[in-house]
Amino acid sequence: MSKVAVIMGSTSDLPVMQEAIDILKGFDIEVEVDIVSAHRTPEKLFEFGKNAHTRGINVIVAGAGGAAHLPGMVASLSPLPVIGVPVKSSNSIDGWDSVLSILQMPGGVPVATVALNGAKNAGILAAQIIAATDKCMLDKILAYKEGLKMKVIEGAKSLENS
Repeated sequence: MSKVAVIMGSTSDLPVMQEAIDILKGFDIEVEVDIVSAHRTPEKLFEFGKNAHTRGINVIVAGAGGAAHLPGMVASLSPLPVIGVPVKSSNSIDGWDSVLSILQMPGGVPVATVALNGAKNAGILAAQIIAATDKCMLDKILAYKEGLKMKVIEGAKSLENS
């Protein structure tokens, strides 16, 4: 079974990161959730980053606000794909500091970055990464995308009928 780790810098990030957790569980993906602060628990960050792949984790979704070093630091330590979620936090400069901290990674240390507070898309992207080698997950992604299409078609029909 596939497993995704959803980590964040503090509990204040949970309301945003819950969207990733929910979508992953909706795809029947096992989710490991933890608080791993790049600045307050660096030893935990190093242990997590170096060992996540040995615990059966396939993808890491890392959310952080403010200086937002968590996704990049984890990516520097782990061989796994990391998806960064910039979180607009109370100590943030309209979220731009978080976006740029996660987006502007040096060559050799990639972090896939979603929109500000875009945890739902991070969860979907994690599922799509798994679907690249898992036919059952691919079928779930195809069904999900078909459901999105049907919502648009139904919305257009409701406009026609009004």
